[in-house]
Amino acid sequence: MTAAHRRRLGARHLILLALLALLGSAGTFAAVTGSASAHPSPSPRVTDPTDNHAHGGPSPADFADIRRARPDARPPRNQPSASTGTFTARCGRNENGHRNPDNFIVTPGVRNGAHHLHDYVGNLSTDAFSTDTSLRAAGTTCARGDKSAYFWPVLRLTEKEDRVLTPDSVTLTFRGSPAAKVSAMPEGLRAITGDAKAFTNGAKDARARWSCTGFADRHLTDKYPLCPRGSAVVRLLDFPSCWDGRHTDSAGHRAHLVFPDAATGRCGRGLTPVPQLRMELTYRVPKGPSFAVDSFPEQLREPVTDHADFANVMPAALMATVVRCVNEGRRCG
Repeated sequence: MTAAHRRRLGARHLILLALLALLGSAGTFAAVTGSASAHPSPSPRVTDPTDNHAHGGPSPADFADIRRARPDARPPRNQPSASTGTFTARCGRNENGHRNPDNFIVTPGVRNGAHHLHDYVGNLSTDAFSTDTSLRAAGTTCARGDKSAYFWPVLRLTEKEDRVLTPDSVTLTFRGSPAAKVSAMPEGLRAITGDAKAFTNGAKDARARWSCTGFADRHLTDKYPLCPRGSAVVRLLDFPSCWDGRHTDSAGHRAHLVFPDAATGRCGRGLTPVPQLRMELTYRVPKGPSFAVDSFPEQLREPVTDHADFANVMPAALMATVVRCVNEGRRCG
C-alpha cells in the first residue's frame, strides 16, 4: 500500500468505523460449501436496484480527467507462435435486469454474500446457489448455446440519486496469447479478475482499468475517468489465462488460473495458455463525478476495487470453435 493510499484511508477512517458499526461483522465473509440440492429455484433472484446497502463514497478526489492520463505501457510483441484471433460472445447487456448481491464463486450458498449488486449476462439462473449442474440446466442470454456466467459489480449514479446504470454496451472477447497457441478451457472453470477489497487489501491483485471512448491508449487504475463531451465511460476487465491444467478452482480462486508475464505474455512453466476473456463495458453518465462502482461497504466505492467473475459453461463444440478461431488468427462471434 502506498503512502498516498494510507493517507486517503486514514482520512476516511471515521466513515469506515461508522459503516462497520452498522454492519457488525458483515464486512467480511467466509466461503461455505453449496450443493446442487440446495438450489431453491431455476429463476434468478433480482434485488431492488435502488437498494444501496448503506454504502459510502466515492470522493471527488477519486476522479481524474482522462485527457491528463499517461499513455498505457505497450503490450508484449507477438512472437511467431502467437495466437492472434478473437471470438466475441454475444450475450446482451443485461437488458432483462438480472441482478443480485450474491457470488457463487467466492461465497457459495450465501445470500447477499457480496454486499454489493452484480450485473449478470449469459446464464439466466446465476445466484448464490449456482453449481455446474444448475448452470447447465438453465437458459442463457448468449448466442450459440453459451450458458457461461459473466458478472461484475453494477455502476451507480451517485449524484442527487442512487440508481443502477445498465451498460450501453457489453463486449465479451476471448483473445489469444502473444507467445503461444491456446488450449480449451475445461467446463466448470471459475475465474476472477481484480480485487473487490483492494482499497483495504492494497493493490497486489487489483486489475481495475477505467477509460473513455476515444482514449483506448490510456487507462486509470485508482481514479474514475472524467470524459470529454460525447465520450462514454469504459471499464476494461482482463482475466487471467494461464491454467494449471488440472483444477477448475482453487482455495483463493486465483492459484489455478494466473496471469501471463506482463513483459513477454508467456505463461510460467507447467501452465497452459487458454483463451483470455476481456470484458469491455461502456456507460453514458452525467458530466462530473456522478458515478461509482458498487462495492463492499468498507471499500467506499473506490475505483481500484473494480472486478469481475466468469464460470465457463460453454458446450465443448463451441469452446473448440473459440480455440480454432483464436489459434488461426480469425475474428469470430
